[in-house]
Amino acid sequence: MSSVHFDQVYKRYENGHEAMRHVTFQVNRGEFVFITGHSGAGKSTLLKLIMLMERPTRGQIFVDGKNLKSIGSRAMPYFRRSIGVVFQDHQLIPDRTVFDNIALPLIISGYPDKDIGRRVRAALDKVGLLKKENYYPIALSGGEQQRVGIARAVINKPTLLLADEPTGNLDPELSNEIMELFMRFNRAGVTVLIASHDRSLVQALNYRTLQLEHGSLIEEEVVA
Repeated sequence: MSSVHFDQVYKRYENGHEAMRHVTFQVNRGEFVFITGHSGAGKSTLLKLIMLMERPTRGQIFVDGKNLKSIGSRAMPYFRRSIGVVFQDHQLIPDRTVFDNIALPLIISGYPDKDIGRRVRAALDKVGLLKKENYYPIALSGGEQQRVGIARAVINKPTLLLADEPTGNLDPELSNEIMELFMRFNRAGVTVLIASHDRSLVQALNYRTLQLEHGSLIEEEVVA
């Protein structure tokens, strides 16, 4: 399990846009937390800072007590292995099968073929797509494509799972199914942070919520 701590974090881009201002919060190990806010509020920037796709202009970020400032380019791939990331647009490779899309992180990490097959099928089983390993993404529904994205995100057995608007293109029924998958991983001990603008969905699930507005943390709703 992973913890996340932001300490007075600022992020200003070269064009002068201030995407984050004095943001401070703590996510404990094994928590499930939503990050909400309008489009452009800073939700995606927050997730990118955690996974080192961006660096803060000021302030400090800690994951499992480790200051991310100390992680250089060489150590970055090892750090990212402990983090699973799910995107709104799936980012699947269209000319690769479901199996190959999910296997990609393991191939990059140098796992042997027999381990890859076992782990990919275990991940597919968890998201209910075991019978579709030889399908191509175009043959899948939007909900199924998102499940493939989730399976790929958890293939390395991450302790921290980040999701950026994972239900943004799905209807309410499919959104609930996808959220149930995230809750299942959380019950297994994975720390989960989900960025979402869907307030009705967030409120219905009743988890702790951090609300951003113009890059600032303006509200925190804690589930009693």
